[in-house]
Amino acid sequence: MMNKRFFATIILALVAWGSALACTNLIVTRGASTDGSNMVSYAADSHQLYGALYHSPAAKWKAGSLLKVYEWDTSRYLGEIPQVAQTYSTIGNMNEHQLIIGETTYGGRHELEDPEGRMDYGSLIYITLQRAKTAREAIDCIVDLANTHGYASSGESFTIADKEEVWIMELIGKGPGRKGIVWVARRIPDGYISAHANHARITTFPKNDPENCLYAEDVISFAREMGFYEGSDEEFSFSDTYAPLDFSAMRGCEARVWSFFRRFADGMEAYEDYALGHNPANRMPLWVKPNRKISPKDIFDMMRDHYEGTKMDMTTDIGAGGSKVPYRWRPMGFEVDGEEYVQERAIATQQTGFWFVAQARPQLPDPVGGIVWFGTDDAATSPLTPIYCGSTEVPECLSEKTANILTYSDRSMFWITNRIAQFAYLRYDYIGGEVRKVIDEWENAKLAEVAEVDAALAQLGSEKKMKKMATRYSVATAQNLWEKWSDLDDYLMVKYIDGNIKKQDPENGIFLNNGHHPSQPAFPDQPGYSEKFLRAIANDNPILKVVK
Repeated sequence: MMNKRFFATIILALVAWGSALACTNLIVTRGASTDGSNMVSYAADSHQLYGALYHSPAAKWKAGSLLKVYEWDTSRYLGEIPQVAQTYSTIGNMNEHQLIIGETTYGGRHELEDPEGRMDYGSLIYITLQRAKTAREAIDCIVDLANTHGYASSGESFTIADKEEVWIMELIGKGPGRKGIVWVARRIPDGYISAHANHARITTFPKNDPENCLYAEDVISFAREMGFYEGSDEEFSFSDTYAPLDFSAMRGCEARVWSFFRRFADGMEAYEDYALGHNPANRMPLWVKPNRKISPKDIFDMMRDHYEGTKMDMTTDIGAGGSKVPYRWRPMGFEVDGEEYVQERAIATQQTGFWFVAQARPQLPDPVGGIVWFGTDDAATSPLTPIYCGSTEVPECLSEKTANILTYSDRSMFWITNRIAQFAYLRYDYIGGEVRKVIDEWENAKLAEVAEVDAALAQLGSEKKMKKMATRYSVATAQNLWEKWSDLDDYLMVKYIDGNIKKQDPENGIFLNNGHHPSQPAFPDQPGYSEKFLRAIANDNPILKVVK
């Protein structure tokens, strides 16, 4: 049994995830994908984040121009930095050159946080997207920004992808009075998949392979200087040194990576004890070879994972209630009769602000080749809509100007997806499945449609025309989705109010009436609760037993 002190450490880590962006990145290289694209997924999981699609237009700047920097999580003003002569257009976490950047926060050694830094992790992402064309340029840009202006956040894992390469870059600051970062970046071999989920995953790394591994010159010497490491250069592990592994890292973070790997790679059952937090010595590899090609839809759906089919399946224990709800409200740790427990943290989670699956597709011109499949709120109950990287406008329903986390709007995609999600949580076994059916219909239709739109846009010739039409399509499609989801919200309310389920004609879906009046429904279905939940109620409250 865990001792009290160790459990307290775990709980502190879990609580920290609730206040920071506890996110997930799934990564598929070109050679592992069905369509030859590099794919990166990202879920911005925060209890305080409004889900919006951010856009910055391309621009040229006069010499001496300054850029104001605000901390992405809090909007806290961090200061000014010199602006570059030219910046590129960005839409979401992708720019017009098909460069993609995602992240997950791992925290690491707290003494290495610098309160005087001007560059937080979010600013590193979005400023770099404005300044870099390729993944390698992005790595250089991140390093230069952090070392020049100071790093204001805790430990971060970045996924950086372009049309050709995908890299994982992990970094952490040097603490108060020491400007800059220590870092390692590794190129994922083509034909492989990887992931990270709020814990540093780069352990040992090659020191003389600049084509596939880049790192700070002082990444090892700084660790020795700080007393973090005493071994040889060859045995140095970035993760073990700057983000030591513990139960919370395995069960709350690495388990999400394992859940992804087990779906697409052979032999991953060997790491189940590691994912459960029981065997830290049995560490998973940084990347694995999938047993089949992976499609965009595969990744869409993987982002909806709740550990289904594993020992951690969130739909099967009593915590799921009587309707198989795969969510556990915070806090993530609790105590019963002196025993301590933790709740599972799956890839799909209720507090997601926005999420995406981005593709860099080298076979197409840049304005068309890059595409961000973008969604708001909980991935399991929200659909993705295609946004081309050449887009120069944001749909009203996805704009940060339409609403915010404290202001409701019926024109906001974030709020309509939240309405449906909150309703689904009441009867997840029925409503969740029905929502998922509509999601699948929409996404499969759009995947087929995008293939046709790709070809049409590519034939336009000029980039200007491609951007114009790509923008028109992206905006119109997103607004169409918002209308569809508004209609779905109305339909679900009518069908599922008060725990009942109205009967429908199996041929056309029309609600059945009682045979006497068109507005009087047939008596509804009342499915009740799962047998497991009913047994728990009976055991908990035997006074409910019928006396004969």
